[in-house]
Amino acid sequence: MKEIHIGNLIRDELRRQAKTNSWLAEQIGVTPRTVNKIFSKMVIDTAQLLHISKALNHDFFRYFSESLGD
Repeated sequence: MKEIHIGNLIRDELRRQAKTNSWLAEQIGVTPRTVNKIFSKMVIDTAQLLHISKALNHDFFRYFSESLGD
């Protein structure tokens, strides 16, 4: 199974959308410092990942689903 670094994927999508860490922090109810910590995580709570997915309108869960076939 391919290793997934979810924090990197979130950071990359945030940058692709040209949105700031502060914007995401406000959307998900955390501090910008916490957003920076999220970027370093390989594992994230599913409820938090759902909030991030909704805020960025991006299905981060699909990376895990796609890796099921590996």
